[in-house]
Amino acid sequence: MTTLDLLALLATPSPSGWEREGQLIWMSHAAKVSDRVEHDDYGNAWAVVDGTQPEAPRVMLGAHADEIGFIVRYVDEKGFLSIGPIGGSDRTLSPARRVVLFGSKGPVTGVIGNTAIHLRERDKDKPPEWKELFVDIGASTAAGAAERGIRVGTPAIFEESAVAFEGNRIMGRALDNRIGGYVLALILAAIHADRPIATTVALNAVQEELGSHGALMATHRIRPNAAIIFDVTHATDTPGIDPKQHGFIGLGKGPVLSHGAANHPLIVQRLLDVAARESIAVQHEGISRTTSTDADVVFTSRDGIPTALISIPLRYMHSPVEIVSLDDVQAVAQLTTAFIRSLDERSRFGVLGDGFFL
Repeated sequence: MTTLDLLALLATPSPSGWEREGQLIWMSHAAKVSDRVEHDDYGNAWAVVDGTQPEAPRVMLGAHADEIGFIVRYVDEKGFLSIGPIGGSDRTLSPARRVVLFGSKGPVTGVIGNTAIHLRERDKDKPPEWKELFVDIGASTAAGAAERGIRVGTPAIFEESAVAFEGNRIMGRALDNRIGGYVLALILAAIHADRPIATTVALNAVQEELGSHGALMATHRIRPNAAIIFDVTHATDTPGIDPKQHGFIGLGKGPVLSHGAANHPLIVQRLLDVAARESIAVQHEGISRTTSTDADVVFTSRDGIPTALISIPLRYMHSPVEIVSLDDVQAVAQLTTAFIRSLDERSRFGVLGDGFFL
């Protein structure tokens, strides 16, 4: 079975609200390793592998297809573009970087302007505010920008491509969370070739970076009995990060299991049991309030969905040089596949058990 081309998936632009092209690539591959692929009007897509026992729990696996980016807010008379963030874009690392804008007449290359150090007032040097950033696309008038298909509301992303990196790692933009869609593809291939008892629905959701809107829509429609969400979390093994404040997560040290918040204790415990049985090293992350992932809207869907979050350690989140270990990626897929295979028609996740009456 052919595998999803991760570098091609990462290279495909997918800013929140404009995920179509990336979703088409993911759906095309998912159709080869599932029984059917479905989607909704906003671009959420999910692939289904039917289990052998209809009475077994229906499990939803979730990732998000979108990435952070920029949006044009204003075009001045000289053709320079004012921009704002799509999702959690970092304005402090934006100056002097190339971007690609997706205008009505096709992609347009631009650069976020950066006043030379020789011309800046050094005593006033500070990170620019969004209103101070501008994009130069080579136009000399607002009409010239319009002729190239650029207007208020045009989205953009950094013009950066992912590359293989030392130590079986990968580096680039959009690993948050295109890598989750890749994990879905790995699991689909494994269970489609040797299907388990439980039916599995792999959801690649839109607009997570804007508030998990896609997962909210799709989970209501899919109606799973249990869910596992994949996202990235901060690797805290680089200089300057205090583990007493942020915990310790190491790149290449294994999947990260979250505790607290949306994470259902029985799902988490089964994952721990499976990890021990399969000799898969795992890491732990304590969540005080919310996970800031799609898990937050999945576990409250309808009457409540027993849910767990499995995270992939990632360095330099929301930058063009994010890094993940492919060893961690493979381990997440292996752990989840084994979890699915552990389910049967008797599997239930009520923390109070059955048959309790006052």
